[in-house]
Amino acid sequence: MFLTGCSQPTELGRSLPIEQRWQLQPGSAIAGHRVAGGLGDISIELNGDAVYAPADGRVQPVQSNPICVVFEAPEIPAYLFRLCGIRSPKLGEVQQGEAIGKADALQFAALRRQPDGKWAMVEPSRQILEQTLKPL
Repeated sequence: MFLTGCSQPTELGRSLPIEQRWQLQPGSAIAGHRVAGGLGDISIELNGDAVYAPADGRVQPVQSNPICVVFEAPEIPAYLFRLCGIRSPKLGEVQQGEAIGKADALQFAALRRQPDGKWAMVEPSRQILEQTLKPL
């Protein structure tokens, strides 16, 4: 039997200047909700509101992160959307506009498949975010 424990990191914080500027910044509004973060993951305060499928597709859990799911759609073949913070997500096939679950704060990341098969974070489109936050 092995026992493991948690300890606080001893490393000091470091400066991390970001050169890129995304369309959506903290404080921006999208579908009536305030954006709480940006660059990579977009953090949106939902206050218990629902998150919807932006297209017909499939919702799967993320193996390495139990608080996140991945949404993929044949209609948007080169992209995946990572959604974190959804309570009791609906997994499997979903229809556009169908509720995936509810969240107090949604962390949304758009990922694009690269030629080597890996995924790179890209800025999500405003339209996809709006479709994720509003039912049809």
